[in-house]
Amino acid sequence: MEDVFVGSLMSAPVHTVDGGTALRAAAGLLIEHDVGSVVVVEQGRLDGILTVTDVVRIVAGEASYGPETPVSDVMSTDVVTVAAADSVEAAADRMVETGHYHLPVVDGGAPIGIVTATDLAAYVSTVRAPNPPRRG
Repeated sequence: MEDVFVGSLMSAPVHTVDGGTALRAAAGLLIEHDVGSVVVVEQGRLDGILTVTDVVRIVAGEASYGPETPVSDVMSTDVVTVAAADSVEAAADRMVETGHYHLPVVDGGAPIGIVTATDLAAYVSTVRAPNPPRRG
């Protein structure tokens, strides 16, 4: 896995919104594109991330926000990023260490893609035999 780079697994282009986007509109993008996150960008630079988990927390009532609330009020700002030249192994380690499962791929602060735990799992499933072995 050391010789495989994030750039070869990332999804691009990344789905983005600006901080003023209404929560309802951002959630609509998650559904429309069947993705787990949208990256919040201001002036071309990464500013935050809104994940499906963030939306579920809001709907579950952990915070009282309405559908027109700006994404900037509810986004996560402790975004963990990777570079396209980082190894897949380094990205996986970063996910495990931080508990973040959507890592925007940045170049000079600008998001150019995203790599997720699902991307890494799909990759690993093609390079390793199942453990325990599949029956049948």
